Amino acid sequence: MKTRHDSTKIQTIVIGGGQAGLTTGYFLAKRGLPFLILDANQHVGDAWRQRWDSLRLFTPARYAGLPGMRFPARGDSFPTKNHLADYLVEYARHFHLPIRNGVRVERLWRENGRFLISAGRERFEAENVIVAMANYQVPRIPEFTRELRPDIVQLHSQDYRNPSQLQEGGVLVVGVGNSGADIAIEVAQSHPTWISGKESGHIPWAIETFIARNFLIRLVRFVGHHILAVKTPIGRKLRPKMLHRPAPLIRVKPKDLIKVGIENVVRVIGVKDGFPLLADGRVSEVQNVIWCTGFERGFPWIDLPIWDSQGDPIHENGIVTAVPGMYFVGLHFLYSMTSATLTGVGRDAERVVKALASRRQPFASTSAHRMHPMEMQSLEGAVAETTDAR
Repeated sequence: MKTRHDSTKIQTIVIGGGQAGLTTGYFLAKRGLPFLILDANQHVGDAWRQRWDSLRLFTPARYAGLPGMRFPARGDSFPTKNHLADYLVEYARHFHLPIRNGVRVERLWRENGRFLISAGRERFEAENVIVAMANYQVPRIPEFTRELRPDIVQLHSQDYRNPSQLQEGGVLVVGVGNSGADIAIEVAQSHPTWISGKESGHIPWAIETFIARNFLIRLVRFVGHHILAVKTPIGRKLRPKMLHRPAPLIRVKPKDLIKVGIENVVRVIGVKDGFPLLADGRVSEVQNVIWCTGFERGFPWIDLPIWDSQGDPIHENGIVTAVPGMYFVGLHFLYSMTSATLTGVGRDAERVVKALASRRQPFASTSAHRMHPMEMQSLEGAVAETTDAR
């Protein structure tokens, strides 16, 4: 049995086994580089499978595939979250990607020019580390929630699955982002529903019309993928603002909320008599509160001097120049507006792996994955037969 002080040496560690980590693994494997993916979830795809039951992608299936493998659905359909989770499982299996599930990284630091990673009783040592995940991981919930009456059902959007989790009575959905709007539409079918906050804009067309599925999505993808990028003047100008700006409503529109009887109320500022207190002085006497208030920024487990004044990692297209061997994939606007999406993550992963491959690698791995010739043949054949998501 390993002790806490035993280290497994791996040339490259990828932290995160979602779409960003799997895509990064694809490009590492394609180059025959030794690597291991660590993921806190028990199974590949869990990050999607554990979201609310009715969730569907905003992107048609033709743009939902990762590099090397098409998404197995009609091109203009909108996959469910379980369909995507199944796809990620098959992607990892098809390309024989080495993944250790159930391994939650607790600390990442650097000693003597090498990265050290602690995860429970396990410890890993690597020449390169790629953090392949978004920097929004911990649910953000106001401090005053503990003052609400104990008989009020409270859920964060991360824990919401379906209306069966709610009790009879009104529901206050806090947050008018995409999660809040989607969830509010669903719970309004069975509960009186209010939604608190102000929307940050919305896409002015229905995304499921024929024109939107087949033409407008191409325009939006082109702008987000090529125009709103760090290589363009407008992309560089807008990036600082867009890094922390909520996304506009995509599928649900404000008129859709009104149509099903949802009342939009002002923001929640505290608690009065055990109920949510609104900014206009009203008290929302509901029996359920769903906090669609997003997630805290940052990676508190990364113990390295790579942060700017706002707590964001300092990098150039995912490459941390201040700490050689450190990389990011999957961050919002890492290179473009599509960087954190299925559409854009492949381009960023390929660029990062290319930069990593150019580094001198001082030691070999004691437990790593290097492509078997048959696996490489399968990989190259899949690339030839399918369309890259880039």
